[in-house]
Amino acid sequence: MSTQNRPRRSALYFPATNAKAIAKARSLPADIVILDLEDSVAPELKVEARAAALAAVKEGGFGNREVAIRANALDTEWGLDDLAAIATSGADAVLVPKISSPQDIETCQATLAAAPQAMQLWAMIETCRCIPQLDAIAAMAATTRLSLWVMGVNDLAKEMRARLTPERTPFLPVLTLAVAAARAHGVAILDGVCNEFRDVEAFRAEAAQGVLFGFDGKSLIHPDQIVPCNEAFSPGEEELRWARVVIEAFQQPEARGKGAIKVEGKMVELLHMHQAKQLVAVADMIAASNG
Repeated sequence: MSTQNRPRRSALYFPATNAKAIAKARSLPADIVILDLEDSVAPELKVEARAAALAAVKEGGFGNREVAIRANALDTEWGLDDLAAIATSGADAVLVPKISSPQDIETCQATLAAAPQAMQLWAMIETCRCIPQLDAIAAMAATTRLSLWVMGVNDLAKEMRARLTPERTPFLPVLTLAVAAARAHGVAILDGVCNEFRDVEAFRAEAAQGVLFGFDGKSLIHPDQIVPCNEAFSPGEEELRWARVVIEAFQQPEARGKGAIKVEGKMVELLHMHQAKQLVAVADMIAASNG
């Protein structure tokens, strides 16, 4: 399955020390399972959590879900050891928090030298230092394992001393810049968590905002958020109908060699055709996983 086109609508965090929760993760409809060694694990349990995450990945049973392990930050006493251990774990990806510069990506790349080629590097975008360097960090995808970003709005709010309201007003420019930088360099990008896991309507509103910004999906903190998240980030019926119409129109003999054509009274360019193909590919993968 292509990492570029595969569904990444929902990415649910699980404390690596919670064996019961991880067992449940194998049957939940999340596209991504993230075994966490960082925020949800107390300092005295960090080493134990690492061993538990490695054991869970080795045991397998996650089906088509991508499995990532979130390491501790590079500047902690556990960070580099986490990366070295995760490198040969068999996980699909390692998620590294508090990435602030291209040099941090280089450090991750070097520490993951023993990892198989297929292992991906995912980065948390959650520090003030990284904001002026978003494009430079995303550009590292061309020469490293970097393939996906996860927004960490909670940590960013703490550093900025900003208020995290349902509208996320202080962070709108950052969200826009992050999506633009990611798209410029072919990096997938997930929106940050919604803390209101008991308020489904509040979650739906924030997920809809993430769709509006162009995120591929959203990171989650509770299983109850999976279904509304998958609904929000799945292509709609009309969206799919239009995509297939565009693809078919460009396949007609009269469209050969043209960069723009008229479809149902609208001017459509080749870039729209490429977007339509990606949308249909994701929809097909979702249908296959549901079937």
